[in-house]
Amino acid sequence: MSEAEGVRLQKVLAQAGVASRRAAEDLIARGRVEVNGERVREQGLRVDPASDVIRVDGKRIPPQRAHLYVVLNKPRGVVSTMDDPQGRPTVADYLGNRGRLFHVGRLDADTEGLLLLTNDGDFAQRMAHPSFEVPKTYVAEVAGQVTEATLKKLRAGVMLEDGPVKADRTKLVQQLGDRSLVRVVLHSGRNRVVRRMFDAVGHPVRKLSRIAIGPVRLGDLKSGAVRDLTREELGALLDLAKL
Repeated sequence: MSEAEGVRLQKVLAQAGVASRRAAEDLIARGRVEVNGERVREQGLRVDPASDVIRVDGKRIPPQRAHLYVVLNKPRGVVSTMDDPQGRPTVADYLGNRGRLFHVGRLDADTEGLLLLTNDGDFAQRMAHPSFEVPKTYVAEVAGQVTEATLKKLRAGVMLEDGPVKADRTKLVQQLGDRSLVRVVLHSGRNRVVRRMFDAVGHPVRKLSRIAIGPVRLGDLKSGAVRDLTREELGALLDLAKL
């Protein structure tokens, strides 16, 4: 890229909503901005916002994109497809006029919670690929009283019909009589993997919700509601997917 090409860095920061141009110049002057891993103090540096990796205080600033990246709090009973030959409710019923979107790792119909959707096919493929190890957090209501020994077994790994799998972290949230609430973090995106893991240790899942994918949290998003990814969330996911 020649010096005459590209866009001035402070303009890129302003367009991304980080700060006004004048405030962006101050961020640059104070050494709080990096481009492609190099700290920048030069005013007026021209960058390619589509390919250069820009960070402010270490946080990735994603380029302006024509694609959509949204979070849906998928209700139970909804299938993770845009249409269903059996006539069941689908995620398309909740997306309004956003058009056709790819789901980033499906949730089975009986599982509720956080589902990422996008029309960026490369992003969806990267995010779903196991080599990028994006952690997913679930809260499972399971039958029986789960012990620390059981949680340790889940972390050590259990053998399923399609191979071994283990949780990264587990935590007993609450015990309610003959039920237990357990938080599980794992990287695997295999079909119904959380349910099968708990079946393997003798605690069938009664209710399951995904509450986070990487840095993206469900928070107080209501069931069936949709929101756009924040700039910070998208920047962090682009880093995880190495895009």
